[in-house]
Amino acid sequence: MPDRIDELHEEIEAAPIESADDAEAFRIRYLGRKQGAITNLFQQIGDLPPEERPTFGQRVNALKQAAEERLEAATARLEREAQARGPSIDLTLPGRTPARGSLHPLTHTLHEILRILRRLGFETYEGPEIETDWHNFTALNFPPDHPARDMQDTFFLQDAPTDDPAVLRTHTSPGQIRVMQANEPPLRIAVPGRVYRNEAISYKSFCLFHQVELLYVDEGVSMAQLKQVLFSLARALFGADVKLRFRPSYFPFTEPSAEVDVWGDGEWMEILGCGMVHPNVFRAAGVDPERYSGYAVGMGIERMTMLRYGIDDIRVLYENDVRFLDQF
Repeated sequence: MPDRIDELHEEIEAAPIESADDAEAFRIRYLGRKQGAITNLFQQIGDLPPEERPTFGQRVNALKQAAEERLEAATARLEREAQARGPSIDLTLPGRTPARGSLHPLTHTLHEILRILRRLGFETYEGPEIETDWHNFTALNFPPDHPARDMQDTFFLQDAPTDDPAVLRTHTSPGQIRVMQANEPPLRIAVPGRVYRNEAISYKSFCLFHQVELLYVDEGVSMAQLKQVLFSLARALFGADVKLRFRPSYFPFTEPSAEVDVWGDGEWMEILGCGMVHPNVFRAAGVDPERYSGYAVGMGIERMTMLRYGIDDIRVLYENDVRFLDQF
């Protein structure tokens, strides 16, 4: 075996490395983990008498170091030569315009909604996607034992504090609380963002979706103002002949509450929930409900996108199918 070490030293010094393929072949032949020649020598140390093993091991280590240094030097030389040759393309050829991407239909709709709302006086606020249980539920009049929590079953984070666990927000409504805690009325804000719910995936529902929350707080705010804002938004999005339907509903954080449907493709489709902010929500955020009133709106961007573009299955918005996305 000592003779084999001398032979490999000579081979390593004489082996040609003139290309990247040569370098890879050199690495595999001498330094490969399974069949490399030097690796095989290491595996044979156990077959030697104990008194010969230290000397033999030192010689094999020196051989390995020599092979690595030869490979590193050759690789560095090849890189320098490649840089000296310049780019591998002909820079004198005519240029080609790179293919341009486009915004996702959800992004188109969201940008359009925020643009309309800015014209109506709403500022944009973006809250965190990971919320506390207090901001997401309790402050919005969902006590811990409230049955309405079942409607917004969500994803809790592991290792979160048990007294106020962290959750993936189920709506953008926690933005209401954060803004009211930090600012004095009057307030007129829009809170866009992604939200999460533990729902079965179907053609009309998904485990994540997007919302825009509206909040207007001032003295003397009325339901009539809320309806006028929603009519103005719907006309700007869907056209002047849009048909809206308000249905009485229930939400813990508004009273009275309503759901709003849009007529399209021969049927009504629910697009948002709304109502006058509940006094308990004002109290939780430190706003005087005797002095101020306000309305809140939570609208779903996916369903508005489906209505705008004639999409009949919400799942295609998340499949990243280029054939679908190229149409926008």
